Amino acid sequence: MSLVNAAHGRSDDTSAVHPPTEQPRGGRRTVRQVVGAYTALAKPRVIELLLVTTIPAMFLAARDIPSPWLVLVTLVGGTMAAGSANALNCVIDADIDKVMNRTKRRPLVRDSVPVRGALIFGLVLGAASFAVLYLAVNLLAGILAIATILFYIFVYTLVLKRRTAQNVVWGGAAGCMPVVIGWAAVTGTVQWPAFVMFGVIFFWTPPHTWALAMKYRDDYERAGVPMLPVVATAQHVAKQIVIYSWVMVAWTLLLAPATSWLYTAFAALAGVWFLFYAHSLYNSVRRGEKTNPMSLFHRSNTYLMIVFVALAVDSAIGLPTLGLPF
Repeated sequence: MSLVNAAHGRSDDTSAVHPPTEQPRGGRRTVRQVVGAYTALAKPRVIELLLVTTIPAMFLAARDIPSPWLVLVTLVGGTMAAGSANALNCVIDADIDKVMNRTKRRPLVRDSVPVRGALIFGLVLGAASFAVLYLAVNLLAGILAIATILFYIFVYTLVLKRRTAQNVVWGGAAGCMPVVIGWAAVTGTVQWPAFVMFGVIFFWTPPHTWALAMKYRDDYERAGVPMLPVVATAQHVAKQIVIYSWVMVAWTLLLAPATSWLYTAFAALAGVWFLFYAHSLYNSVRRGEKTNPMSLFHRSNTYLMIVFVALAVDSAIGLPTLGLPF
């Protein structure tokens, strides 16, 4: 989910998973192959991105280094929730995955996991995520995790994904939830910095995902998924990427009152760096030059990592904040 992602969008739209081990259909498989297939259902590469945002959110909530035990159980519960959403997404989107080159090696497409097994796996992971978060963290964190799974499956996957070019804009909200869950894990509440971090990822998701979709436009068109690059010109897509990138960078600076000069400086510099490449993509598309949108896709991951690592370091050091304490 990019808790899910989102990744956003942490989600099937942000990263490919490790393919399961080659195995003839119907042949006997080893325990390692079975475990590998079910692990691939959870899309572990997507989950990695979620952890990059959850931990800094917990640091900011504590404005210190939070309890290692609390961080661990929050990550375990969050990983289970993300894996649940991703596995259920694979069940629903198996027909799409069969016709997309980028996803045709996923477990359900290769029959390395039965549909019933994938469904049970996803549901059990979701229930387990709530149990872990409720028992070891707090009720609010558990409720937010379940709400995120439901949103990702019922709103994004079943309603938005195949019906609107704005699918990753609104559906990407699920990938923003790890920061809110991380904040709730530490404080037991949801306060304004959590909503600002939510917004950073919300505005980051379209540039990140549309850059990927520009590369795999033919895949999405063949699958009947109306991603923006499928239904709009490349110049329009690149322009939208620039607009969302500007809003994203400006939004990161809204955390300045809750942080020190250190975070603010890194957020501003990283923003200038990312905007340079977003504008470069737009200018290249506008001039009709050959482009490599995957370059911006990979830089978007680096950008998000810089911003949130700076947030964690700033909070761990405990420098005086620029604004009123929250």
